Amino acid sequence: MWFFRRKGPSGFSSSSTAEEVTQGIDATGLTAIVTGASSGIGTETTRVLALRGAHVIMGVRNMAAGKDVKEAIVKEIPTAKIDAMELDLSSLSSVRKFASDYKSAGHPLNILINNAGIMATPFLLSKDKIELQFATNHIGHFLLTNLLLDTMKKTARASSKEGRIVNVSSEAHRFPYRGGIRFDKINDPSGYSSWAAYGQSKLANILHAKELSKQLKEERANITANALHPGAILTNLFRHSNVLNGLVNVLGKVVLKNVQQGAATTCYVALQPQAEGVSGEYFSDSNISKPTSQAEDELLAKKLWDFSKDLTE
Repeated sequence: MWFFRRKGPSGFSSSSTAEEVTQGIDATGLTAIVTGASSGIGTETTRVLALRGAHVIMGVRNMAAGKDVKEAIVKEIPTAKIDAMELDLSSLSSVRKFASDYKSAGHPLNILINNAGIMATPFLLSKDKIELQFATNHIGHFLLTNLLLDTMKKTARASSKEGRIVNVSSEAHRFPYRGGIRFDKINDPSGYSSWAAYGQSKLANILHAKELSKQLKEERANITANALHPGAILTNLFRHSNVLNGLVNVLGKVVLKNVQQGAATTCYVALQPQAEGVSGEYFSDSNISKPTSQAEDELLAKKLWDFSKDLTE
């Protein structure tokens, strides 16, 4: 149970909430994008960032749901600055349109939270003929980050404030296909495992942050890139597994984090002064954690980067 967990070096634990890890932080003047903001930890991340004064742009696939979330947050926090923009991470054209519209609007960008995700779906291909979990969880965010990187660099220079890129990964990165990433079989239904494919996409999130962090350090850009595990959370991600969904409904309130706790590590990495200058790391329970050796493999990270670039050009 979460309240028995000890605090880590940061002073926070698995039971800490997003509000607790950002207590006293003033994010006024910061602009953040949160993908997948219309439900679960994306909604709570949006709410807490807005509560701390940030201007939050929600990247949402369902604009009606996004409008409802915005209205609910503004009703609770009248000073909240929130906008919603349409974004389907499984579609490269949608990602390109979002980035183009964002830049045309002239928004600065201090914080990019790559949160949206799907889990353990049956084998499906995206509109771009890429396996759906890999397309949504990794490729869409890879392209989005690349398209907005210049905006983040300009914002960091103009504001003299550190930019932060946050990839929401998962402990599921420990259970990908053998070898980690099936580069030669990404879109091959043979041997497809819904859970291994999910693990593969979450491993890709960490490797993406790792390689991006390396490149940003080489450029001496004032931007960090990190990945994190939000915790096992009671959200609708479990909807594709009837057995798990049943177990979650029965046991969830005892063994899983609630949404307020689930959004904590994301908000910690995005806003906490303790995380300033920290880049290329993997966080869990608002503390630096140790991922698998595959997730720290620089050659694998570079190979994935090149592979992803080819898929998005």
